[in-house]
Amino acid sequence: MVATNMNPQPRAKLPARLRLRVTAAAESILRGGHPWLFAESVREQNRAGELGELAVIYDRKDGFLAVGLFDPDSPIRVRVLHSGKPQALDAAWWQARLTQTLAQREGLFDAQTTGWRCINGESGGWPGLVLDRYDATLVMKLYTAAWLPRLESLVKLVEENLAPERIVLRLSRNIQAMAAARFKKSDGQILSGAALSGPVVFMETGLRFEADVLRGQKTGFFLDQRENRRFVETLARDRTALNAFSFSGGFSLYAARGGAAAVTDLDISAHALDGARRNFALNEAIPALARCSHELVQADAFEWLGATAGRKFDLVVLDPPSLAKREPERAGAIHAYARLAALGIAALNRGGILLAASCSAHVTAAEFFGAVRASAAASGRNFSDLRTTGHAPDHAAKFKEGEYLKAIYLQMAR
Repeated sequence: MVATNMNPQPRAKLPARLRLRVTAAAESILRGGHPWLFAESVREQNRAGELGELAVIYDRKDGFLAVGLFDPDSPIRVRVLHSGKPQALDAAWWQARLTQTLAQREGLFDAQTTGWRCINGESGGWPGLVLDRYDATLVMKLYTAAWLPRLESLVKLVEENLAPERIVLRLSRNIQAMAAARFKKSDGQILSGAALSGPVVFMETGLRFEADVLRGQKTGFFLDQRENRRFVETLARDRTALNAFSFSGGFSLYAARGGAAAVTDLDISAHALDGARRNFALNEAIPALARCSHELVQADAFEWLGATAGRKFDLVVLDPPSLAKREPERAGAIHAYARLAALGIAALNRGGILLAASCSAHVTAAEFFGAVRASAAASGRNFSDLRTTGHAPDHAAKFKEGEYLKAIYLQMAR
């Protein structure tokens, strides 16, 4: 049996349950736990489905495969909520799913960290939805319109379990127009709680940061790089550091607190650099930050690194935005990552450390690490691998398409 009390529109007479049968290949993929059913994999459908309703997927022998959120207009026709044995998706099921999700975060963070991911989309059992905490503010970002008819019930569930001061709605660009037209919802809208006039402030490992939850990138901050920022702090003592594609200066603050002599934030966005300046001001009471020289440079990172070949640093962080948003861009992105790594290496002093990161899901970890290592080899310098990293614990990726973040640390010999 499959039912739900998160039905977007109560009906006097419920329609027949939406039933789908899929190709043999899709059966195998769904049995393997993949959270997406693509439109071309649907062989039979008993009726036209509505946005956000539950679609039950059956195999060729009429056995239950999975149930998920239906979207008649998306190439991802169903986002799977549950697979395996049939279950009733009633109030108890939704509560249990959220309880389980939140329990996975227990023990990960202490009082010095008040910003983390509470719900991590498909990898956390909530396909197309993330929920990030910034102190008392929660930011819910939707990547599929299928959640929109259920938004009111979803907000109530989150409020009952997390008691936030407010919940902010963020919407991926591809669903913003439809959300406004059909549901009167907009990106940056306050769904519940007190209004906001600007960024919220949260803590990460004892450092204070602004998060522009209403208009900022992602949900307002790059929470997924937390562990890499923490490691950079351990490498920074007495070093000069360059933070390319710096955004609001996260890596720089950690490097400064770790004892860096000087840090340079390099970003093409004046708005981002203003954020970095404010984040340093938020932490000016920390002695190490007060001692550290902080420089802001507004420029294209590729152009600036290429034009300032004579300037050297002891620690170079390269954390660009995704260079491959679509599969056809993959080859070009690999070449660009190699070129960027070469530019970063050219800016390193002997004994210096390079951190190169990628958030491009279409470029695999092996391809990215290979490109960076190839640039290191081509430089004529000797390098040693310090470590490679992937997803943070609260951003764990549990299916191939969800694997996007990777980073590699190389140190040049003296």
